[in-house]
Amino acid sequence: MVGALVLFLLIVLAGTAGELCVSRAMKSVGEVNDFRPGAVAGVIFRAMRVGWMWAGILLMTLAFFSLLGVLSFENVSFVVPVSALSYLAGAAGGVIFLGEHVSLQRWIGILLVVVGVALVILGKR
Repeated sequence: MVGALVLFLLIVLAGTAGELCVSRAMKSVGEVNDFRPGAVAGVIFRAMRVGWMWAGILLMTLAFFSLLGVLSFENVSFVVPVSALSYLAGAAGGVIFLGEHVSLQRWIGILLVVVGVALVILGKR
């Protein structure tokens, strides 16, 4: 049980932290407006020179392997809804780490997701 909790925390926290790092990296690289292959390759090469991108890739890799671990002993119908707690972590991280504004309507939607996750967890017992 403790192992599952650790894996779920890694899925949510490392995955969300990775996405936040990648977002920060891409904001420093700049907006992608040109989708020709050469231009896209240039954006990728610029992004790969940003430390935040590598931190994000490493964190998302950790989250992915944690997901594999938890799927080895839990049902996907339980794992996927519980991992939706990343919506809460992502919004909070966006506000704290990236200085984003999250509207009240979005917070209410996130609260509904959290209530749904709570129902899934309670239904497992």
